[in-house]
Amino acid sequence: MGQALQQAHRARLLCPPNPAVGCVLVNPQGECIGQGHTQQVGGPHAEIMAINAARNAGHTTKGATAYVTLEPCSHVGRTGPCCDALLAAGVSQVLALAPDPNPLVSGQGLAKLQAAGVQAQLLDLTHEPFKALHDEARKLNVGFFSRMERCVPWVRMKIAASLDGQTALENGQSQWITSEAARADGHAWRARACAVLTGIGTVLQDNPRLDVREAPTLRQPHVVVMDSRLELPLNAKLLDNLKTSG
Repeated sequence: MGQALQQAHRARLLCPPNPAVGCVLVNPQGECIGQGHTQQVGGPHAEIMAINAARNAGHTTKGATAYVTLEPCSHVGRTGPCCDALLAAGVSQVLALAPDPNPLVSGQGLAKLQAAGVQAQLLDLTHEPFKALHDEARKLNVGFFSRMERCVPWVRMKIAASLDGQTALENGQSQWITSEAARADGHAWRARACAVLTGIGTVLQDNPRLDVREAPTLRQPHVVVMDSRLELPLNAKLLDNLKTSG
């Protein structure tokens, strides 16, 4: 399961707003035959990637055990149900690290597998190693769990201020306060976010891009500006990505 969680970490900058999930397939002899993680929205989920990896390597998936960090989905969305793919692959056992809080799944994935004769269950979290892995998996997908369980987004606040609590000079001119390392860290958090929120005052004063430039990413977060008076300039830098993407 630790290996499956490593796979999930590889998806964290790739798949939002979908949860980052990892899957490892092990044959009856205890050998890892395939592994994978969630792809970009609309792409294959972790289970599909692991099944494809096993087949591409010439392995049979019949009788395999699937270790997955989140309960396999059982509904049709942008992709087909992962439960159906696991059943078609002939797996005999599915061990999930955490239940899927999505109301469209919420236990139905495991129930569907069990009804088809697959030994499907959640890991026993009273065992400390499994509890630690479970907590790490929830932390990795904290935004997803917050949306599904509390119906609110998970918000991180980033403030750049001097030791005396100031964010600009007395004349209002804004200067670099954070170091290069801190700015790179900020970009890394942007890469993990679904959206970046700011106020119109920041846009008018600093004209920021609010995109990801100093961290690896395959997508840019949405930019949301609180602007009740419609003061956003059409030449604002944060609109550049929108212009270039058509």
